[in-house]
Amino acid sequence: MTYFDGIENIQFEGRGSKNPLAFKHYNPSEIIAGKTMEEHLRFAVSYWHTLTGEGTDPFGAQTNIRAWDHFSGLDLAKARVEAAFELITKLNIPYFCFHDRDIAPEGATLQETNKNLDTIVDLIKQNMRTSSVKLLWNTQNMFSNPRFVHGAGTTCNADVYAYSAAQVKKGLEVGKELGAENYVFWGGREGYETLLNTDMKLELDNLAKLYWMAIDYAKEIDFDAQFLIEPKPKEPTKHQYDFDAATTIAFLQNYGLKEHFKLNLEANHATLAGHTFEHELRVARMHGMLGSLDANQGDLLLGWDTDEFPTDLYSTVLAMYEVLQNGGIGKGGVNFDAKVRRASFDPEDLFYAHIAGMDCYSKGLKVAAKLLEDRVLENIIDNRYRSFKEGIGAEIVSGKATLRSLEQYALQNNPIRNESGRHELIKSIVNEYLLSE
Repeated sequence: MTYFDGIENIQFEGRGSKNPLAFKHYNPSEIIAGKTMEEHLRFAVSYWHTLTGEGTDPFGAQTNIRAWDHFSGLDLAKARVEAAFELITKLNIPYFCFHDRDIAPEGATLQETNKNLDTIVDLIKQNMRTSSVKLLWNTQNMFSNPRFVHGAGTTCNADVYAYSAAQVKKGLEVGKELGAENYVFWGGREGYETLLNTDMKLELDNLAKLYWMAIDYAKEIDFDAQFLIEPKPKEPTKHQYDFDAATTIAFLQNYGLKEHFKLNLEANHATLAGHTFEHELRVARMHGMLGSLDANQGDLLLGWDTDEFPTDLYSTVLAMYEVLQNGGIGKGGVNFDAKVRRASFDPEDLFYAHIAGMDCYSKGLKVAAKLLEDRVLENIIDNRYRSFKEGIGAEIVSGKATLRSLEQYALQNNPIRNESGRHELIKSIVNEYLLSE
């Protein structure tokens, strides 16, 4: 059965094309900075928003029109697999991502739930064998079911913790079976509502123990995927422990976990944390922790995670600038953790949305590569910090300076002359590259 009749495989037609079902900037074979676009971007479809999203919101019921919605139970799960591979193939996207409960329904017991999961994993394997689609990463949903009301790895209930550990174990086995290149941990409810009833130290200690168990079991079953943690500051809990890149890195360092993880960073989560996406990417890159991207954007006028498809060119330029500076994304990718708007309910809107996001990141890649090739920002930064390359500045950087030597230098009362940061000029230069590339 097919689910997107009338839509052919999406092709690159270039900037002059008026075809809404064609790429204007994403040309997978085009060479940028020594690699193809496909190699740079490693796009992925998010199973949860794309296949299970219904268009609901806190004030309204389902609006999405999906050809598979008349099914239920395992039949619905099987239909979604067929639809997923049809959509992914027609979009020419190489990867997909999922939570365990996205692909298969829960049963009355853990045994029944795992049996459901095995059935769908077998079907996914069949579709992977007959296509070029691969699994970028999988993860476990330990936030939707009411059992996780107090968290999973940070729960106050040892029975829930044990269930969570069993779910992680199964997730790692599924990842190995499907050849996942990464495995993600997202602490959907790993946080607190109030400190008045929270033992934060115990919760964080237990979360670290769960991560160590996962590391040990992955080694036991020879699952060599890159482990990723995805920071998010709030929503659904008031405060989540993986607040942002810096907080997450500090946690990993504190528990000796840093060498085992990198970060999967999401643009909309950066917004919720009060940061720009490029800030989060820069922090991760500085610490050698940049692992993968969840590509979306938020609405700055709304205070929640809107998960819109990325169309902000300025943001994608600066994001890809960080990725290129990082030497690439490695085993990670650019996953569209994004959903069509509630009013965009037709099946073809899924194609329009992904095309828009893929073109936006492709344009960002091209502009970022040109900026780096011309050393535009590097030259500006080198010039701004040139005082640290000679004299007293060089002594500071080399570690030779002391408070006494710096005082002696300051007592010479040489005139201090600051220079303008040229903030507006720099932005106008970036704009010119964006408009001309």
